[in-house]
Amino acid sequence: MNKTIGIVLIIIGAAMLIWTGFTYTKKEKIVDAGPIEISADRQKTVNWPPYLGGILLIGGIVIVATSKKL
Repeated sequence: MNKTIGIVLIIIGAAMLIWTGFTYTKKEKIVDAGPIEISADRQKTVNWPPYLGGILLIGGIVIVATSKKL
């Protein structure tokens, strides 16, 4: 079980080092006056620090290295 968690952490950590965030589009209402509705697409960005991916990667390596072999 610990080895599986370690491998998952390694994969997530590597992905977080490669991609430091992502952008998505959200539709927001600007005016809502009875039958008239005006909306606009707004881009939102989610970013995370690269050191977080490094910490997860190192943690996963440590877990895999210290897990007991069956």
